[in-house]
Amino acid sequence: MAKLFPSSVKNLLRVQNMIAIVSLVLLAGGAYYLYTAKIKVASQTSELKAKLAETEKTLTELQNQDQVKFNLELKKEIESINASYKNTVKEYQNITDLDAQKGKTETLKKSLAAILNLLAERNYEKADEQLKTLTADIEKEQSKVSLATTPGSGTALNTANLTQTNTPPGAGYSRQVVSALDTTYVVDIVAANMSSTKIIVDTATDGDCANDCAVLSLGDYVNRNGAFAGINGSYFCPADYPSCAGRTNSFDTLVMNKNKKYINSANNVYSTLPAVIFQSGSMRFVGQTLEWERDTGVDGVLSNQPLLLSGGNITFSGGSDPKQGSKGSRSFVGNKGSTAYIGVVRNATVAEVAHVLKAMGLEGALNLDSGGSTALWSGGYKAGPGRSIPNAILFVGK
Repeated sequence: MAKLFPSSVKNLLRVQNMIAIVSLVLLAGGAYYLYTAKIKVASQTSELKAKLAETEKTLTELQNQDQVKFNLELKKEIESINASYKNTVKEYQNITDLDAQKGKTETLKKSLAAILNLLAERNYEKADEQLKTLTADIEKEQSKVSLATTPGSGTALNTANLTQTNTPPGAGYSRQVVSALDTTYVVDIVAANMSSTKIIVDTATDGDCANDCAVLSLGDYVNRNGAFAGINGSYFCPADYPSCAGRTNSFDTLVMNKNKKYINSANNVYSTLPAVIFQSGSMRFVGQTLEWERDTGVDGVLSNQPLLLSGGNITFSGGSDPKQGSKGSRSFVGNKGSTAYIGVVRNATVAEVAHVLKAMGLEGALNLDSGGSTALWSGGYKAGPGRSIPNAILFVGK
C-alpha cells in the first residue's frame, strides 16, 4: 500500500496527528480551569459549555474531510469521540437541570471536568467508564431533588405523613401517595371544575420566535393573569443547554395563547405530535396536531409529547418495563369528566406517569416539560420554580 499510495498514507498520518493535536488543544484548556478548586460554580458551568461547543465544532471539521471518511481506523476513532461527546453533552444538560432545581452539582461538575481531561488525552475507554459513574451520580441527585420538600432544601419528604390514596382531589391542591406498578409515587395535583374555571395558555411573546425568545417564571404568568393555579408548558430549548446555541428559549410545537394567537402554526401543518385543546367547560386531546384546524373559538391549545392517556387507556408504554429510564419530576395536564387536573409525579419515568394517572382514574393526559423546567403553582410553588419558561397552562376563575 505504501508503494501504491504514498501520498494517501502521508495524508492519513497527517490527519491522525491533527486529531491528536486538535483534541488536546480544544479539550485540555477548559478542563484545567474547571478542575481548579478556586473556580466558582458559575465559572465552571460557563467553561464546560464553551468547551463542549468547541468539541462539537472540531467533530464537524473532522467529519468533513474525505481522508477521514474513507479510512476505517480513523472513522472508528471519530465515532468514539462523537459518542463520548454526545454522552458528555447529555450529562452536562442534566447537571444544568439540577442547577435550575437547586441541586448539589459542584462535585458533578468536577467529575465532568475530569472526563474532559481524559477526552483530551484520547482515553475514550476510561472517559466512558467515568461517564457511567457520573450518570449514576446524577440520577441519585435527581432522585433526591425530586423527592425534596422544597428545592435545594436537601430534606426528603416524609411520605408517612401523606395521604395514601389513588383518588384525586375533587377540587384544589393535594399532595398524596399513589399506588401503581407495585410501588408508590408522590403526586402533587391540582383539580378544578371546568364549569367554573377557564383554562388558558399564556406565552411570553405573541409571535413565532427562533432565537433569544422571551421567558417568564411560572409565578409571573400566574400573577399577570390572576390565576389560582398553573404549570409549566411545552418542551423548549433552554439558554443553558449547549445544543440550544442559536435557538435559545425557542419551542417548535403548536400553541394558541390567551390572545387567540397561534404560534408555530406554519411548521406544524403536518405535525404528528399530540395536543390538548381547552374550551369552555371541557378539555379534549387529539393524537396528532395535524387533526386540529386553527380554531380561535377555544380558550387555548398546546402541543407536546407524548400523549399519556386517551379514553382512560395508556397510550405511552415506554417499552417492556415502564420503570426503566430517566427518573425525575414529571409534569402533566389531564382530565376526568368535567374536572381538569395539572400536576407533578415525583421521581418517575414518563411511562410510570401514564400508569400512575391511569391508577388515579384520569381519562386523558398529556406529558409536559420536566427536569429543570418543572413548576407547579397553587397559592405558591408546590414544585419548582425551576428556570423561566416560554409558555404555561393556567387555571383562572370565571
